[in-house]
Amino acid sequence: MDSSVLDPMRTALRGPIVAPGDPDYDSARSVYNAMIDKRPAALVRCADAADVMAAVGFLRESGLELAVMGGGHSGPGLGLIDDGVTLDLSALRGVRVDPRSRTATVAGGSTLGELDHASHGFGLATPTGIMSTTGVAGLTLGGGHGHLTRSYGLTVDNLLSADVVLADGSFVTADEDHETDLFWALRGGGGNFGVATSFTFRLHPVDTVGVGITLWPIERAREVLEWYRRYLPQVPEQASGFFAELVVPPGPPFPEEIHLTKVCGVIWNHTEGAEALNELLNAAGAPPDPALRFVAPMPYPMLQSMFDELLPRGLQWYWRGDFFDQISDEAAEIHARFGSRIPTALSTMHLYPVDGAAHRVAPDATAWSYRDATWSGIIGGIDPDPANAAAIKQWCLDYWGELHPHSMGGSYVNFIGQEEPQDRVQATYRGNYDRLARVKQQYDPDNLFHGNQNIKPGSGPSGP
Repeated sequence: MDSSVLDPMRTALRGPIVAPGDPDYDSARSVYNAMIDKRPAALVRCADAADVMAAVGFLRESGLELAVMGGGHSGPGLGLIDDGVTLDLSALRGVRVDPRSRTATVAGGSTLGELDHASHGFGLATPTGIMSTTGVAGLTLGGGHGHLTRSYGLTVDNLLSADVVLADGSFVTADEDHETDLFWALRGGGGNFGVATSFTFRLHPVDTVGVGITLWPIERAREVLEWYRRYLPQVPEQASGFFAELVVPPGPPFPEEIHLTKVCGVIWNHTEGAEALNELLNAAGAPPDPALRFVAPMPYPMLQSMFDELLPRGLQWYWRGDFFDQISDEAAEIHARFGSRIPTALSTMHLYPVDGAAHRVAPDATAWSYRDATWSGIIGGIDPDPANAAAIKQWCLDYWGELHPHSMGGSYVNFIGQEEPQDRVQATYRGNYDRLARVKQQYDPDNLFHGNQNIKPGSGPSGP
């Protein structure tokens, strides 16, 4: 693309435009997953919502393709687009907490860590993901689940409103009383409907939480899973624990004798503190002789950032996900087999609970349709060395290929990985897909926002 095409936008925007040949181009196009190597024709670093409005209007009129990047954590690198223009929201940062109404208003380029830090000052939090470096926007628009989901629902269950720049360049605020079809679609429908420049969330009393890690040798994975699948549904909603297969990091709190060994186990948290978590684990009837049982109090932002240093920006990632309503004997056997074959020290598999409070929302109340799922699973092949990219990808694909027939068919949209077919998107939304397509037709009939897990515009009026 001739860079002069962007000259009118350069003069209209407050934020800079980064293009090939600029000294910061390569750093601007780098994202969390180093396996992604896309080369946009330009990256527009929007300074505010007015910049987003002007940029969207210009790109629509010029016919240039666009993508939208918030935190840059998208596994398939959806925030970048080859030879098109990326709207980079990373300069739209800031969180304002109102402790009286227990709400937080968050700018569209902010990270979970910024939200957690600001709300923790008032002893409050809202359910999000488990990595503080994740962008608020992408996580929220996909639905959002993490440590507090059993207690307080999905991220979108706590979304009160969103400011959105639409495909025609206009600006709207969507909530339960305004732009109601759009508000319904934003709660899980991904980045299909516009550019979200701000979000307002409901907050809950969360301060110091109990955090626990219980680990067993990977050879006992089937035994541990058979206990975990029975026990988790009985756990009070104030507590949660995700099952994981991993290689033990060589550092605290892990004892030296298990460093770099393959293990399985549960990472627990309890909003009522470490003593409540200890009582829960003492009554759990867990398999005996764990390799580690660790329980400690932590400020909630510390829990949220616990994996940040282990999984920094710039690693090779390849992932696949699915929803599960049960862990069958056959699935437990598959987990045990592939857990013993973890190819690299950072590769892992997680099963995140999405029951509890999330189950008390109707499947058609938001775009997120899997209200009957108990776990959202992800298989992640991860390594710093590009030479291992093929090995981590193959392990992930083989593992997912055997496990998928034991799933519910769809996946958390933010876990849909590289090269997956369009029918995976439809399977993720089940009966909500047709309504999403109608909302897409209403707000983005030309599919300007297609750099995402795309929902194509459909016919017919929107509405339930």
